[in-house]
Amino acid sequence: MSDEQARRVGLNESIFRQVNEQIESLNRDKGAGDATMTAICECADADCAERLEISLSEYENVRADPRRYIIVPGHELPEFESVVESRDTHYVVQKVDGTAAALAEETDPRS
Repeated sequence: MSDEQARRVGLNESIFRQVNEQIESLNRDKGAGDATMTAICECADADCAERLEISLSEYENVRADPRRYIIVPGHELPEFESVVESRDTHYVVQKVDGTAAALAEETDPRS
C-alpha cells in the first residue's frame, strides 16, 4: 500500500480511538469502577460499526501505548499491524513501523 493509503488507514483508526476515549470518559465519570464498557472497533474500515466489550482496566492498558488499538477479530490488517493480544471479544493490535505507526503516535489524544 502507498503512504497515502497508510495515512487513510491511520486516520480512520484514530477517529475511532477518539470516540472510544469519550466512551471511556463517560464510564469513568459514572463511577463504574472496573466495569466493562462497550467500545467501537478501531479498525481501518470507516464503515465499520461493530461493537466489543472491554474492561476499563484493560482499555487503560491498551491506551498506555499510542500504537495499540482494539479491534473485532478478523479486522486486522497484517501489512500495518500485528495482533499482540487475543481475547474472545476483541484483539489488541499494534502498528508496525511506517506511516500508520507514526500517525498513531501523532494523533494519540493522551500525548
